[in-house]
Amino acid sequence: MELVKAALAEALRLLRLHGPSTSLQDSGIPASTRDSITAPPGLPPTCSPSLVSRGTQTEGKLEMEPSSGPPGLSNGPPALQGGSEEPSGTQSEGCSSSSGAGSPGPPGVLRPVQPLQRSDTRGSKDPLSSPGGPGSRRSNYNLEGISVKMFLRGRPITMYIPSGIRSLEELPSGPPPETLSLDWVYGYRGRDSRSNLFVLRSGEVVYFIACVVVLYRPGGGPGGPGGGGQRHYRGHTDCVRCLAVHPDGVRVASGQTAGVDKDGKPLQPVVHIWDSETLLKLQEIGLGAFERGVGALAFSAVDQGAFLCVVDDSNEHMLSVWDCNRGVKLAEIKSTNDSVLAVGFSPRDSSCIVTSGKSHVHFWSWSSGAGVPGNGTLARKQGVFGKYKKPKFISCFVFLPDGNILTGDSEGNILTWGRSVSDSKTPGRGGAKETYTIVAQAHAHEGSIFALCLRRDGTVLSGGGRDRRLVQWGPGLVALQEAEIPEHFGAVRAIAEGLGSELLVGTTKNALLRGDLAQGFSPVIQGHTDELWGLCTHPSQNRFLTCGHDRQLCLWDGEGHALAWSMDLKETGLCADFHPSGAVVVVGLNTGRWLVLDTETREIVSDVTDGNEQLSVVRYSPDGLYLAIGSHDNMIYIYSVSSCGTKASRFGRCMGHSSFITHLDWSKDGNFIMSNSGDYEILYWDVAGGCKLLRNRYESRDREWATYTCVLGFHVYGVWPDGSDGTDINSLCRSHNERVVAVADDFCKVHLFQYPCARAKAPSRMYSGHGSHVTSVRFTHDDSYLVSLGGKDASIFQWRVLGAGGSGPTPATPSRTPSLSPASSLDV
Repeated sequence: MELVKAALAEALRLLRLHGPSTSLQDSGIPASTRDSITAPPGLPPTCSPSLVSRGTQTEGKLEMEPSSGPPGLSNGPPALQGGSEEPSGTQSEGCSSSSGAGSPGPPGVLRPVQPLQRSDTRGSKDPLSSPGGPGSRRSNYNLEGISVKMFLRGRPITMYIPSGIRSLEELPSGPPPETLSLDWVYGYRGRDSRSNLFVLRSGEVVYFIACVVVLYRPGGGPGGPGGGGQRHYRGHTDCVRCLAVHPDGVRVASGQTAGVDKDGKPLQPVVHIWDSETLLKLQEIGLGAFERGVGALAFSAVDQGAFLCVVDDSNEHMLSVWDCNRGVKLAEIKSTNDSVLAVGFSPRDSSCIVTSGKSHVHFWSWSSGAGVPGNGTLARKQGVFGKYKKPKFISCFVFLPDGNILTGDSEGNILTWGRSVSDSKTPGRGGAKETYTIVAQAHAHEGSIFALCLRRDGTVLSGGGRDRRLVQWGPGLVALQEAEIPEHFGAVRAIAEGLGSELLVGTTKNALLRGDLAQGFSPVIQGHTDELWGLCTHPSQNRFLTCGHDRQLCLWDGEGHALAWSMDLKETGLCADFHPSGAVVVVGLNTGRWLVLDTETREIVSDVTDGNEQLSVVRYSPDGLYLAIGSHDNMIYIYSVSSCGTKASRFGRCMGHSSFITHLDWSKDGNFIMSNSGDYEILYWDVAGGCKLLRNRYESRDREWATYTCVLGFHVYGVWPDGSDGTDINSLCRSHNERVVAVADDFCKVHLFQYPCARAKAPSRMYSGHGSHVTSVRFTHDDSYLVSLGGKDASIFQWRVLGAGGSGPTPATPSRTPSLSPASSLDV
């Protein structure tokens, strides 16, 4: 160590003798560049920042030399000993694999420079100094003088430390003081699920989407016209598939599908029984007993809901009966190899269970075996269609007060199954006490019948698929009244009876309607029906716009929790951005087209095509004078824009990326762009100077950015998890107050980090609820809310931002208990 100190002293003495200014002048560096690398405040004037050690130690050696940067681009400061370094190409350092999907990361707020302090590194090794070898999946970081190297798939990505940051130790550590609270969930899973809509004793409507069970209060609490309040049960770890409400109208059973965690370990399907008033889990049933998922479930009725019947999604569709209070399995049997769509206990006899599905109706009788786990028995009677045509699917059924059963099928028929005397030919324990035969048939709908509902007055409601009709039937299946659901809402998926004559209808296009047969229906909950990718927030209002694979462009009112308008794009929308004025919005499509629409009239004012590959990012400059279009053809197209944003003309192209563009951000002065690509490049562009590539990336280290959505950059490299392969983070967004960073990952989670996040493996606050990869996150204009998009679950979550200055609005007081937030210091 004494030798090192002596060498340092000699080096400083020589620098004082020769003077750094002469070396810079001799190097041929322009004056503007020389000014950019002069010593920052707090350093002795004779000490060049390129030689300042950050006090790190790598493999036992003190790093004294600046990182030379990747070959091909001049990534470091100019050489101090004569001759400027000339770039040999445009390839930046990064992984050449095109399978990753990087996102841009923002430059940070530079902290005031503190006087240089000597740090003792003896006896400790910097945790960032252990890069892995090629092919390593470990998340590796290496600090080399004035730069940080992050390793993805064993390949280095160099990021330069801003001149105002003296040491990584001065950067914030720990999770941010801000927290998120789930405020509203847009959407309803009606596209591909059943048993998904019920009304509780409290009058709340319960349904599910993604991993969240929503309890919605029609017409009460916060919200706009037709809106209401929401509470959320968030105890599930994967997508919810079915619901059942206990006879007491308070307890709810919800079953989830199987999945995998971020390490690839399987998550087993399970049923949760929980209290809808407190949102507390009361019982967990079947962990390890079900395969693939829980397809259908039902509570018994006549014995105060003592039993729960469950059908899983295994090949044999195992049918099991459970003791709800003890959580033990009483009986189990293989049901059928065909799909099972519905299950239910007879309201008159808990020993009778009915299942229906593909080409079958089964009537089961069971005995509990004196309550001994596994000692119960189940016996099946096949429903015989006789002279009636056997339908392909029997999708729903309902028990009538007289003991008969109505079934709805794919032929549009309602069949009445009547009880017959006990079958004496079936002796022995578990034999069926009675059988059911078809006694009547009525053709009710064109196409499938998806839902049947028994009303309190004894009449029955049926919901059609193809004809979208809702029909009320009296005794003898006489049609009394009907209504038709508008085509843009889709077919009827589920029906629930609300207060008075009010009805709730779930549709196949993920909408929840409220109304009655006489007055018609209006939407109270709406959502997308396919994978979502495009998201942008309004520059001055709590509104946001979404688009995706369902080809719908939707503008949402974040205050009223309602859909403001929607339109059919005819093509898949993948990205969007508001003009700073908010008057127009640009939408990028999967064909290379991009549209500019008036946000009030929805009129298309511009329709332009750039290339024939999909567009992944569109972004206006902060002054609204330029528009950048990032394409999968590896280019960024730049357009000059009129003051109102309605007209655009080609200004130039940024060419130099070796893979498709994933993210980009504008500088605060509107002259420069930072961009990421699919092979993890970080490039900088001088747009005002003619769309030129800035070959020396070191010179951009102090540039401030109007937004930060790039996932690769010094100020956000700490968001990357250990073991990342470069595709784990889909989206990133810095808050407008530059205090926190929100991250959307590939493991269904939303994270909140402090900003800047320039420490490896930085801790975060983690939030669950999405059932698919989270594709995008954005803060609203005043940072009061964060919006996140689920991918294939087609869900939109609106999170309230709380804490640290109280920028978020005061949450409305719920009727009972607020949304569940499982208590943990980091996982919330």
